[in-house]
Amino acid sequence: MFEILDKIEEFFRELLQGGIQANLESMFLDLNDKVGSVATDVGQTPMGWNSDVFQFPTMKSLEKKDEGNRASKGNENKICDQVATVPGKIDFLNVKIEPLLEEQVDFETFSKSDFRAVKVKDCVPVPKSKKLLQFTLDDGTGVDRTILSGIHAYYEPEELIGKTLIAITNLPPRAMMGIESCGMLLSAINNKKDSDEEELHLLMVDNHIPAGAKLY
Repeated sequence: MFEILDKIEEFFRELLQGGIQANLESMFLDLNDKVGSVATDVGQTPMGWNSDVFQFPTMKSLEKKDEGNRASKGNENKICDQVATVPGKIDFLNVKIEPLLEEQVDFETFSKSDFRAVKVKDCVPVPKSKKLLQFTLDDGTGVDRTILSGIHAYYEPEELIGKTLIAITNLPPRAMMGIESCGMLLSAINNKKDSDEEELHLLMVDNHIPAGAKLY
């Protein structure tokens, strides 16, 4: 049904663009009067009848269509800009991985570390420090948790707000730059084969994971 109406609409648009808009408007007005007269004689109003103006169900103004086309082109340009800014693929063949530890840890020792999902409520640079960022975190307890992390060389603080991270929450508090840090955020670190410079990726997880969820 809607496909037929769209074809009818397109047909009349082409007629309007062909310079006979005045004739069509006159035809619609005459048809409006005739149908209105019939309805009066019969004593009934056809269902869905608009006694003021006769219109096809999906008729839209040409101006609105042009505006829609311009908006669509604008969205296409935005998408192109976003695609152009997507970072290049990582060359995993050029990644140098630190050797795995041979020393084994028993499960009881491992299970003493409390890994939790935390939500970043705020993140700011630590004054007088080039490396440290101060995180204000929701750990699910209802009390904000502060953790400092030396990752400012890799991330700007504002881009981390709202992210869901993983923290070890039961490490002893540690004072850094006069601020007590309660825990540690997990990151993945590696080097390139042709460089000694470290690459760091803060571990971020699905935002659907609630604050305080425990990792096993």
